[in-house]
Amino acid sequence: MKLGVIISTFAELGVPEEICAALGEHGIIEAFPIQEMTLPIAMAGQDLIGQAKTGTGKTLGFGIPLLTQVLEKKTSDVGRTPLALAIVPTRELAIQVASDLSQAAAKLDVEILSVYGGKAYEPQIAALEKGVDVVVGTPGRLIDLMKQRHLNLKNVRVLVLDEADEMLDMGFLPDVENLVSNLPTSRHTMLFSATMPGQIVALARRYMSQPTHIRASDPTNESSVVDAIEQHVWRAHQMDKPELVARVLQATGRGLTIIFCRTKRVASSLSEDLSGRGFAVASVHGDLGQGAREQALRAFRNGKVDVLVATDVAARGIDVADVTHVINYECPEDDKTYVHRIGRTGRAGNAGVAITLVDWPDTNRWQMINRTLGLPFNDPLETYSSSPHVYTGLNIPAGITGQLPTSQQSRAGLGAENLEELGETGKRKGGNSQQRTNKPTRDNKSGGQKSGGARPARTSDSTPKDAPKERTARPPRKRTRGTNSPETTSD
Repeated sequence: MKLGVIISTFAELGVPEEICAALGEHGIIEAFPIQEMTLPIAMAGQDLIGQAKTGTGKTLGFGIPLLTQVLEKKTSDVGRTPLALAIVPTRELAIQVASDLSQAAAKLDVEILSVYGGKAYEPQIAALEKGVDVVVGTPGRLIDLMKQRHLNLKNVRVLVLDEADEMLDMGFLPDVENLVSNLPTSRHTMLFSATMPGQIVALARRYMSQPTHIRASDPTNESSVVDAIEQHVWRAHQMDKPELVARVLQATGRGLTIIFCRTKRVASSLSEDLSGRGFAVASVHGDLGQGAREQALRAFRNGKVDVLVATDVAARGIDVADVTHVINYECPEDDKTYVHRIGRTGRAGNAGVAITLVDWPDTNRWQMINRTLGLPFNDPLETYSSSPHVYTGLNIPAGITGQLPTSQQSRAGLGAENLEELGETGKRKGGNSQQRTNKPTRDNKSGGQKSGGARPARTSDSTPKDAPKERTARPPRKRTRGTNSPETTSD
């Protein structure tokens, strides 16, 4: 199916009035190409595969048909067991998809629940027992709840596999197949993804009935990257990167910015460095508990911080319309990672800027990415924080330094966003996500050690009978050379 012109509103496409009104309150009235092409087919209950570049509106492409069918299939005999299931690869994407669905369902009697790891089981179990209509979750937590018999999938009539290629890359395909095998065979299935590897096509053939494959892109343009993203690729020195990034962050017109790092250590270090330079920054990486990660994402979406330093855990879960810049602080691992990183900008029809910094040792890796995607940056331009093309190419005012002037430090910062207590798994109440060690402390009164309470001093009268006897020192052993006995002891 070829790319059409955006001429239709959601109302013209037959979307229920309540959903149109809810979306209209957020200024969402016209459909994007993937939505315009999929909605008539999906709302009719036909299985489909939706393929489009990241950031082009796939969530509502499956979300609106999902909600309309939930309304049609709700009956008193079913109760409030889930009628629709959306499987996504990451926690951040589960939160984002559930949020978008809740926005569209604001005027409907539909209960939506997101379930994912790193969060306490009890609230999710309580919500399932109370009754929900739609569940959005990651494979691991969904399987846990299903095995514990808290998640009942027998009445699911709509299945969505979102970002299926990412689930393949993360090794979730067996878990997905486990979940799908526990669903009723009579259901409506939708699969959405930016890319379509052979294994995903095979999965679709096994679990879908005569699906329609919709590709919302120009068939003459094979690039997976949205055309509205302005790309810069520079070869940069590791020691100069923080200064270079600090100057890029002062470009005229820069809005919300995401900086991607390969490792948790680099993300944490860069976040601290930029904070010291005066920028309102938050970080999202695997060493943070789920509460801290959600706090950072909320602060970013609400504009309390305008710089988010993240590992690839966030590449599939952030859908913020006004992200203007994405910076790859380190070269991505492969072409798919590159596409999904820079796809955080240039969303919903907006323009964006993507900057990739390539270290000298990563040149071969970048050239492979460049060749695969057909980009014109095979030999990145050697770049430093003082290079003229940085200022002219990104519209950075002359004379700035790597320190943000105090007059421009107007964001509230991460501390202005509440840290929600999620009862995270593996976390002590009131503590952080790291394990606490019960180190013995010195008792000021007795001079002894205590751990949670003073240890009473032992006396000869109070020593228990079964207590081990104190060892007496053994006499030193003397080795004798040149004898048949390997060693003898002296008296």
